[in-house]
Amino acid sequence: MSPESFLAVQRSQEFTQLRRSFRGFAIPMTVAFLVWYLAYVLLSTYAEGFMSIQLLGNLNLGIVFGLSQFLMTFLITWLYIRHANRSLDPVATRIREELEGGQ
Repeated sequence: MSPESFLAVQRSQEFTQLRRSFRGFAIPMTVAFLVWYLAYVLLSTYAEGFMSIQLLGNLNLGIVFGLSQFLMTFLITWLYIRHANRSLDPVATRIREELEGGQ
């Protein structure tokens, strides 16, 4: 494959749309996760009374928020896989097949 082939694909509308779709998902999800994590850290540091509210037995709000970090990670991963399967992978496959077919 020639460098010109890659440049042509990079300049194509389809590739531009692929990047836009990826960024349209990745950037908001990254910001959402970082805000959620920062809120947890700040609440843990400056709102000790709030985070120590007992919910059930020895389970307090701080532990629930801490465990929710894992749930948020799994949720974002699941959402990304779903987004990639529906929006990214079909376009990326077409682009790759065009590049490989043009050898």
